[in-house]
Amino acid sequence: MILPTLLALLAVSALSPLDGCALNTTLATGVRSNEFLTSVVDTEYIVTFTGYFSNDARTSFISSALHHACGWSIINRINPGEHYPSDFSLIRVTTNASQVVDALHKHPLVKRVASQKRFSRILAASEDRCVGGCETAGWKSRSTMKLSFQDDAPPGRHWYVGRRLMRAIPRQVTLALQADVLWSAGHTGKGVKVAIFDTGLAKDHSHFRRVMDQTDWTDEKTLEDGLGHGTFVAGVIASSSDCMGFAPDADLYICRVFTNSQVSYTSWFLDAFNYAIMKKVDVLNLSIGGPDFLDQPFVDKVWELTANNVIMVSAIGNDGPLYGTLNNPADMMDVIGVGGINFEDEVARFSSRGMTTWELPTGYGRVKPDIVTYGSGVHGSALRGGCRSLSGTSVASPVVAGVVALLAGAVPREKVNPASVKQALMTSARRLVGPNMFEQGHGKVDLLRAYHELSGYTPQASFSPSYIDLTDCPYFWPYCTQPLYYGAAPVIVNVTILNGMGVTGRVVSKPTWHPYVPHNGGFLEVSISYSSVLWPWSGYLAVSLSVSREARDWSGEVQGHIAVSIASPGALGSGDQLMSTVLLPIKAQVVATPPRSNRILWDQFHNVRYPSGYVPRDNLRMKNDPLDWNGDHIHTNFKDMYTSLRSSGYFIEVLSSPFTCFDASQYGALLLVDSEDEFFPEEVEKLKNDVNKQGLSLVVFGEWYDVEVMKKIKFFDDNTHQWWTPDTGGANVPALNDLLAPWGIAFSNEVLEGEFALADHLVTYSSGTAIAQFPEKGLLVTRELQDQASEVVDGKVGVVYNVPILGLYQTEGQEGGRVAVYGDSNCLDSAHMTRDCFWLLKALLDYATKSEPIASIKFGDKIRTTPIPLPTRMAGSRLNQYSRVLDDKDASKFRPLLPCPQLNWSKPRPLNTTVTRNMFRPKSMLSSEDTEQHGALLPHINADGSDQHPTLLSHLQGADWTSNWLMVVVCVVLIFLASKWCRKGRRKTTKTKKALVLKYPVV
Repeated sequence: MILPTLLALLAVSALSPLDGCALNTTLATGVRSNEFLTSVVDTEYIVTFTGYFSNDARTSFISSALHHACGWSIINRINPGEHYPSDFSLIRVTTNASQVVDALHKHPLVKRVASQKRFSRILAASEDRCVGGCETAGWKSRSTMKLSFQDDAPPGRHWYVGRRLMRAIPRQVTLALQADVLWSAGHTGKGVKVAIFDTGLAKDHSHFRRVMDQTDWTDEKTLEDGLGHGTFVAGVIASSSDCMGFAPDADLYICRVFTNSQVSYTSWFLDAFNYAIMKKVDVLNLSIGGPDFLDQPFVDKVWELTANNVIMVSAIGNDGPLYGTLNNPADMMDVIGVGGINFEDEVARFSSRGMTTWELPTGYGRVKPDIVTYGSGVHGSALRGGCRSLSGTSVASPVVAGVVALLAGAVPREKVNPASVKQALMTSARRLVGPNMFEQGHGKVDLLRAYHELSGYTPQASFSPSYIDLTDCPYFWPYCTQPLYYGAAPVIVNVTILNGMGVTGRVVSKPTWHPYVPHNGGFLEVSISYSSVLWPWSGYLAVSLSVSREARDWSGEVQGHIAVSIASPGALGSGDQLMSTVLLPIKAQVVATPPRSNRILWDQFHNVRYPSGYVPRDNLRMKNDPLDWNGDHIHTNFKDMYTSLRSSGYFIEVLSSPFTCFDASQYGALLLVDSEDEFFPEEVEKLKNDVNKQGLSLVVFGEWYDVEVMKKIKFFDDNTHQWWTPDTGGANVPALNDLLAPWGIAFSNEVLEGEFALADHLVTYSSGTAIAQFPEKGLLVTRELQDQASEVVDGKVGVVYNVPILGLYQTEGQEGGRVAVYGDSNCLDSAHMTRDCFWLLKALLDYATKSEPIASIKFGDKIRTTPIPLPTRMAGSRLNQYSRVLDDKDASKFRPLLPCPQLNWSKPRPLNTTVTRNMFRPKSMLSSEDTEQHGALLPHINADGSDQHPTLLSHLQGADWTSNWLMVVVCVVLIFLASKWCRKGRRKTTKTKKALVLKYPVV
């Protein structure tokens, strides 16, 4: 029996049949549910307009666009913003949805039509202990992250996503960050408007002085905080007694956007965001998040908020220590994404890790979190008075929001904007020893240093990270773990540009690459892509690094820098233009090109993940983690596997394009793990030739794929009356079988699990598949495993039987490569791993690339004589809608083969200069005083790349070696004369030295 979701309540204000053409029918939103994943409400659409219009105007626009359509109605949004102009409407469509959407897109004032989405976005906050009389009922039985997934369970049984959080000795976080220093100077956040989007606020709570506004945007129509989460968050920001908040005199705007079931809708957030813009709030805290970065109306509205000078602070998530687990909107460039640490300055285990996964599979992620702060064992306001202690990034986020509110009230307001505050927090942060940049971002928040930075701030642009040092371990993990070499796939470093000069800006001409001649910078080839327009407050700089042919047999360090000039409009009506030139230092280690047998190519192009399709988990036992959403990258959920291969001497490169785009003669093996997409026919043909004639080996780790299991783990959405069915299995086995068909190899449609001994290792097989077909000359290993599919489909204990799981095959011909296949990838994936099988992967690669026999494993088993059915593609799958291979309109057709990426390498502009170590350290911002006194030290690059002023850098660029040596000789002579003068002066001051020390003791 399929277990439906929790009961949905539909409140209808003016309901009429939708089978006629009643154009002005209105429905009231009123849906409650409790699902884990962000689900599309298939019958509801958000119609976004090009501007803000009254309700009557928006209704007339929609009616005009749909005057020939039937089966639609406008949903009346009953909330505090209903009487104000808005830039979107919500409609329900029950028939001919595609025609309705197409008709709306044709209206000149309609910007976008997107599906309404329902989600549970609140992040976990774990109760540590009660402090000072907090309530004893209500919260302890709850978790703020109560994200459920129901999966053919017995009635009444639910699975909830939650994390065991590290406990810490509770401390007053405001004192730990020295907020009392600013309080004593009279700074308490007065006049700063702070919006808190959460579960509401307890009525008449004694901790809060200035609650200016409370609004409810849900269907429950109450202002009360039924969970206590919103009250706690508000207390961390602005409590005025007991457990003090950072900005006790800030003006609070409480927006209740979550029900007591912790459910929300995109449209609720959009309305509340519009209200925050109208109220001109300064800071907005979002202790929420989810993996759906493709919720475009939500993302667009976040951009609009920051464009309206709202400083948004958001939690990065509680899905650590796994990598690639950042939540949206904290992963956005213009948002301050906050991670958590404990009071011992250790990154909390629960805190999500980078990189961002928006850019995958064709690119590489950005550095996030931006900063970290205390999020474990933090005191805050309890629901009914007193204090409590909670842990989670939803706790760390209001710590930073409180810091921002305090800073905004302590410095001149013209210095405060979303970019300047973010720049001040990052440049002043204290880097933690040990964690890498995807764990800690720029480091731990330092309130007083941030105050110093922001007080003297002058508008400028900056980079995050501020430099690229691929030799700086462990901070620049994973870049520092593998050197560059000629012929490798370019290494991509995505840098965020922050523009504190204005909400909009532009990159002046093209960024320029300046290799340092004394540091072999000429061996480094650089390609730069960038956002020519910066909005809001930010943009990107994608740097691709490669090694020139001249260095194919050379080893050493290379250095240089990229220069970027940013321009922004000055004060409104002034006609002035603000300019900022920023240097991005680059350092990398280069080695001679390793032998082919040590080079492995990882297929990233064919990995698919949530969002936006329902890509299910690989291990069916992991019911608290229903979605495959970590990117399937060697630096996210396959991080541990990558580390193991590097320690074994292998070099791993990432293929982010079709198989037609790589030279097989350069690689020992192509590694396919948990592939979900289809393969172009041209890819199948090329790989066949690469293996049979180019000596390339192929190593494949498969996964389960069974249509009946896929149907069984679907869930019914009571709200939309729609079934959500997986779009693929754990891997796309039918596609893998097409790829392996030239060698007579195929996986079965079985779903198997069990434990067995292999060589000297105990192996866990988790929802894997078996080998159904294999060449007669190949080598096989069989083991006894249990049929897991029968348990999922029929609820019966599966039969145990002997099945082939591992196969090795040497292709025919003198130049032929090898093929190795294994039926389960969970032992490589840190997201679902019970026991790793890195040793097995290394053994397979040693066999595939070096012809080393696997002596520890006994081969010789035979394929089953009874024909085993092969899996077939599931009818009705929506995989084609987000596949890079299949046509999005017709799943039976392929898209045109994608062209191979072609990089435009920057023309080098060499400099005869050396650099100091300071160039490869976190940068402090230039203050207004620095700009006046020392501005000439920063080179200003003209459009042609030349220096605008004769700075030190330009002198070095134009000077010959003779003049440089003359400068060195002069400096040495001056130092010698100064040292003699100092020794003479020291003898005269010896008698008074003791008195001076006593008078001015060193602290």
